Amino acid sequence: MKRFWWGVVACVAWPSAALAHASERGHVLLLPTGYYFAGGAFAVAASFAILFFLKPAALDVYRRFRLPMWRSPERLRFLTSALSFALFVVLIAAGLRGSPDPTNNPLPLTIWTLLWVGVPLVQGLVGNVWRWIDPWYAPCLVVGKLTGRAEPAFNEGDASYIPAVILFCAFAWFELIYIAPEDPPRLSIVALSYWIVTFVFVVLFGHERWTRQGEFLTVFFSMIARFGIMQPSREKPETVELRLPGAAVAEARALPMSGVVFLLANLAAVSFDGFSKTFLWLGSIGINPLEFPGRSAVTIPNSVGLFTAMIAFPIVFAGLVRAGEWMASEGNREAIGLLVWSIVPIALAYHFAHYLTSLLVDGQAALIALSDPFARGWNLLGLSGRPLEAGIVMGHDAAWMLWNAVSLAIIAGHVLAVLIAHMLATRLYGETRAATVSQLPLAVLMVGYTLLGLWLLSTPSAG
Repeated sequence: MKRFWWGVVACVAWPSAALAHASERGHVLLLPTGYYFAGGAFAVAASFAILFFLKPAALDVYRRFRLPMWRSPERLRFLTSALSFALFVVLIAAGLRGSPDPTNNPLPLTIWTLLWVGVPLVQGLVGNVWRWIDPWYAPCLVVGKLTGRAEPAFNEGDASYIPAVILFCAFAWFELIYIAPEDPPRLSIVALSYWIVTFVFVVLFGHERWTRQGEFLTVFFSMIARFGIMQPSREKPETVELRLPGAAVAEARALPMSGVVFLLANLAAVSFDGFSKTFLWLGSIGINPLEFPGRSAVTIPNSVGLFTAMIAFPIVFAGLVRAGEWMASEGNREAIGLLVWSIVPIALAYHFAHYLTSLLVDGQAALIALSDPFARGWNLLGLSGRPLEAGIVMGHDAAWMLWNAVSLAIIAGHVLAVLIAHMLATRLYGETRAATVSQLPLAVLMVGYTLLGLWLLSTPSAG
């Protein structure tokens, strides 16, 4: 039992991570060699320690812990969504009429830093905050009231994530491959077009149905929110409960294959984002990393690499899960859809580490730009003209703190991933030897993914 409570302490202390993209890496983190090997060795040891020594009863205590906190003020959701929509309109206008410099315009800074880095961080740490700032909910509710059209019923068990997969692939290509994803006018046109297309589908199919299976932001953020510590009660959905990190995932539905592909495509994209900047990748496609010619020169090889990774990740994962079932002489048709959740904490931890400095620096720039969105000398937030505090990611002391933070995040993410995998395997196969044996190939994948994250952070990068 003592081992379990030490595990609880480690997981509660885990710095939550952001499964996210950013425009560029804010700072190259060269991990000390000792950290690299120590982290890998610790991850391996922790994997097998949890797999073989953690008691099923301790897992049940972790999963069942609940502390009711407050009732969710559902009536405020319309107001917060309306404010989010209003902010979106301002950002689109700023993209078209504001500063052409992406580092001073609030649109690219908000989308690529606050939305695509900051929101997943909050989702993974706290819970589903996105449902309160969804910019489609309030306009859809207004249209429904005016037309008298009721919201169609939606059964999560019947969801197909194929639309979300297609839209995410297009988004990932635009962000990672397109030559100018930060250009304010172009980004404003793309963002506005996406909002309009999504709104049409929301009106046609219903807000709940389309956002839960077609609108990739909501699909992705909802998946990440399952790892947060604030979760709705199963018995009383209007009540918010305090849970231990990742505990709610043990009760998640098995994803259909389209959901597995969507989730792993996200992990593949963010991993390729880091890998595409390494000297190894650039050298393999004939690019001198010390004389990087720009994104246009690597459009074709990076497109091939991105989509290859998106295809390979689900295939490798499914193969390893089936290999584990063969080793355990057990089979369950929900195994792939359930166990895919266990990979997410490692990816969350790596991307927290990968984009930490970008969030610290670009997050400041976003708030400063929002203070004067149209570059007209306004000071709405009292931050205009304030210099960036870049010193928080520079110097010996900052480097030491960052190295420790990212190392701890990656190792803790691996430990939490194995903990979740064991809870899900126990749910699939019961308290049997098969639940442990079936995870061995998956444990190898987790260790490999952890080492990949450490290597990506320790290797020089360019571009």
